[in-house]
Amino acid sequence: MIEKALSTREHAQFVDVTPLVAEAVGELALVDGAVLVFNPHTTAGLTINEGADPDVVHDMLAVLDGLVPWRAGYRHAEGNAAAHVKASLMGSSVMVPVKGGRLQLGTWQKIWFCEFDGPRRRRLWVGVADQSPGS
Repeated sequence: MIEKALSTREHAQFVDVTPLVAEAVGELALVDGAVLVFNPHTTAGLTINEGADPDVVHDMLAVLDGLVPWRAGYRHAEGNAAAHVKASLMGSSVMVPVKGGRLQLGTWQKIWFCEFDGPRRRRLWVGVADQSPGS
C-alpha cells in the first residue's frame, strides 16, 4: 500500500488526484489489475467524474450544499456534521482498473478527492485490489 499526501486550500473543493494515483500505480509496479484508492478521513470523500469542464465540479458542490447545508440544526458537537454527511454520500473509496501500467479511466474521467471540511492536510492510501479467485 502506498500513502500519498495532499493539501486542500478551501472549505469545500474537489481536488484532482488522478496524477497521485497514477504515480502510486508506478510505485506499486502494477501492470495489469486494479487499484483501490481509499480515503481515511470522515469529512472527505472520493468520486470519479468528469474532469474536462470545471463547471461539473462547481455544480456537484452546489448540489451537495443544497442537499446538506452547513447549518441545519445538527446535533454533532464539532460543528461539521454536514461534512460527515457529504463524505458518506460520496463514499470513501474508488476502484480503478489498470492495464499496461496505466489507469483505465474514461475519456473525461478524473479521480476527485472531495474536501468538505478544509483546508486541511489529507492522505490517500492506494493499494493493489485483490483479484485472486475465491477472495
